[in-house]
Amino acid sequence: MKCKGWLLGLLFVTFYTANSNAQFRTYSNEFLNIGAGARGLGMGSTQVASADDATAGYWNPAGLVYVTDNPSISLMHADYFAGIGKYDFISAALPIGQGNQTLGLSMLRFGVDDIPNTLFLVQPDGSINYNNIQSFSSADYAFLVSYAKMIKDEDNAQFSWGGNAKIIYRKVGSFANAWGFGFDFGMMYRTDKWRFGLMAKDVTTTFNSWSFSFTDEEKQALYLTNNDIPVKSTEITAPRLVLGTGYNFEFNEKFHLLAQTDMDITFDGKRNTIISSNPISIDPKIGLEANINNTVFIRAGASNFQKALADGDTLNQKKVWIFQPSIGAGFKIGNVMIDYAFTNLANQSNPLYTHVFSLRIDLVAKNREASSKKAYVPTLPKADKPKTGKVYIPHS
Repeated sequence: MKCKGWLLGLLFVTFYTANSNAQFRTYSNEFLNIGAGARGLGMGSTQVASADDATAGYWNPAGLVYVTDNPSISLMHADYFAGIGKYDFISAALPIGQGNQTLGLSMLRFGVDDIPNTLFLVQPDGSINYNNIQSFSSADYAFLVSYAKMIKDEDNAQFSWGGNAKIIYRKVGSFANAWGFGFDFGMMYRTDKWRFGLMAKDVTTTFNSWSFSFTDEEKQALYLTNNDIPVKSTEITAPRLVLGTGYNFEFNEKFHLLAQTDMDITFDGKRNTIISSNPISIDPKIGLEANINNTVFIRAGASNFQKALADGDTLNQKKVWIFQPSIGAGFKIGNVMIDYAFTNLANQSNPLYTHVFSLRIDLVAKNREASSKKAYVPTLPKADKPKTGKVYIPHS
């Protein structure tokens, strides 16, 4: 009954959002939708039904329950827009209780440094003084505290749920900063072959409260250049639903192929997506992962489908569909996982290539006695599958 109550509340929020679009800002807090971990980014960000390591706190907190017995840490770094933007992510997952609950902590930062401040480039007499150019940074931070619990664990199926509480901090030089908070809710259902996931982001809406600080000299420069002088503002992020499904093709004990698709459903207005309307837009994503002996992984995906002006069309009338392709690879040695992803940010004539590296470490205590906790152990090869019939998750 409690789960049904959650779903009814979620549906209410969704329909309320659809009728209150004017209160929300489209593309609010988009830095929270970049992704986390080279595995997910290499698969076109299709992770809602399959994320089962420390990065699950970002993709779907319900997947954190597959971190059992020992804590796990994930680190990621990427340069975006030809190195202009820096994106970093770190997360940790800590099993608690009897092995069916997990706590998660995540932090991400997207920043652009060394931005020229040309506010005083032109002096009062009209001359240009390049010595007046100073630089500042613009950075967005998010801190997530996650909790997940396994509520059904049978021989042929597992069902879990999880949630995030997140704090957002955004800063633009010394001029402006914002604080915000919000909540996410996720569910995951798995069988031997199928994966299903639901991630509801910003279920109660997420707000950023901005404050601005300008010196009298800066205000005067803004006034003389016909710029508005902001005082304060509130930015509200509408709820977002991500539905994911996947199927694991098992060719033999040493080779598996996981095929996934996600549907990103937004309620903040008409977007440039395959299914675009006001206020609901749907952005599909697809991803593949080949698993070779649970040691070598090869990945590919496609996301961010958009209509754009065709290259070479001088009249700017012909539009074509473009998308963001991605490929990746991973290698697992013992309790260490190294992943790499390579993406192009949907630019045709001047591709913006991005290299993403991430590292996962499962912390194993030395001389630790065998745990008596009930573990779900998703990383065992099929040949070592316990006789109890636990669900085999070959892509961890």
